[in-house]
Amino acid sequence: MDYKVVLAFTIPLGLGLIAVGSAIALGKAVASAMEATGRQPEAANKILINMATGCAFIEALTIYGLVFAFVLAGKI
Repeated sequence: MDYKVVLAFTIPLGLGLIAVGSAIALGKAVASAMEATGRQPEAANKILINMATGCAFIEALTIYGLVFAFVLAGKI
């Protein structure tokens, strides 16, 4: 089996796993932030800043995975 065939099957599967993982992580982050805001409404600004920072890191990891997939797709 040629490595190009393996790449052709694993790149889309890897991107799907990255997308699912990112969606789950973002969902948990936002849900936790909303719950924390509901418990302490006076701390909403601090919670929002921390949530946005965490979401940015999650999205950065997703984008790194996408770039890595494009680099590997160039090998096909």
